[in-house]
Amino acid sequence: MSIFNNTQIAFADKTDSQLKKAYWMFKAIEQPLLTKFGISALNFTVTNNFPFVTDVVKNTLFEQFCGGETREESMKVVKQMFKHHVGSIFDYAIEGKAEEKVFDDTCEEIKQNIKFAEGNPAIPFVVFKPTGFGRIEIYEEIGRKVELTNSQKQEWERVVNRFNEVCQMAYDRNVVLMVDAEETWMQDSTDDLVNSMMEKYNTQRAIIWNTVQMYRKGRLEYLAKDLERAKQKNYFLGYKFVRGAYMEKERARAAAMNYPDPIQPTKQASDDNYNSAIDFVLQNLDKVSAFFGTHNEKSTELVMNKMQEMGLPHDHPQIHFGQLYGMSDNITYFLGAEKYNVCKYLPYGPVKDVVPYLTRRAQENTSVAGQTGRELGLIQKELERRKGR
Repeated sequence: MSIFNNTQIAFADKTDSQLKKAYWMFKAIEQPLLTKFGISALNFTVTNNFPFVTDVVKNTLFEQFCGGETREESMKVVKQMFKHHVGSIFDYAIEGKAEEKVFDDTCEEIKQNIKFAEGNPAIPFVVFKPTGFGRIEIYEEIGRKVELTNSQKQEWERVVNRFNEVCQMAYDRNVVLMVDAEETWMQDSTDDLVNSMMEKYNTQRAIIWNTVQMYRKGRLEYLAKDLERAKQKNYFLGYKFVRGAYMEKERARAAAMNYPDPIQPTKQASDDNYNSAIDFVLQNLDKVSAFFGTHNEKSTELVMNKMQEMGLPHDHPQIHFGQLYGMSDNITYFLGAEKYNVCKYLPYGPVKDVVPYLTRRAQENTSVAGQTGRELGLIQKELERRKGR
């Protein structure tokens, strides 16, 4: 029996009505055809400003997976979770924009999040997506090392400046800043850029952290090279480890463009790769700090067991866990109750702008084997427990 099955701990923050609403929502997501149709309808109606639909979205998907429309509105959730030793990571969840003004606005938003997080133990990390600061195409061009036009050089310079500004502010205010990973075809340039920021700002401790997707091939070799460089140049490494979130898109693009599939061949191979990253971290704590972002109970338990074997305290400052808000509360709240360093990724933003994020969550729950069924089973178990009180 899993150690993560205590639903009383898992849903301590949820009312009966919230649990029932979540149950019916996950029940709908469980149907792939319904989800596919619903996502198409949702994108169309929200894009075309159907006010009624926006209200429905806000009271269902948005309420389940987001903290609020602003960081201030989200603070109610932050404070409530922190009562259970669960931190929050503000995630400005606006995706798919490609205008310079939006990139500048996003940069400013991240700076405000850094100021907001300074000295606040309830918000131990700030995060941003590279495509929040520049077009995916410019990252791709840089990664391919092609000759750039003058306007492309200027565009990339603006991207680098935005990175520098937020990294400098994070360093000045002693706030850990994580950079998300995205599609493989833009990741080489992101990795290079984040590494340059780590070298510059991580001289005393890991302030700037990269994200490594362990469903990708070659990531263990990448980590080994990173570590070698960090030792040579004497700086610290911080990583968020995830399995990855773009598998279907990655495989489809590789097939269409006739290059090798960058994703591990099986789920087991991804799991093995992820678990090898756990060993990499624990064997190199003199240089490496880690955030294990996972909804996988076995990987979470593996980290806990290895920490125990090594005599490490639950709240070791270099080892953190995290799950997405609205999912896997059974893992998060158990870790919080046991006083591990654990956080929820807490997306926020205007409902209309957050729809791409919400649709990815719905698709992920549909495609990840057993995820939705597990959520439903736990919710049902807790509702039955409450009935019998």
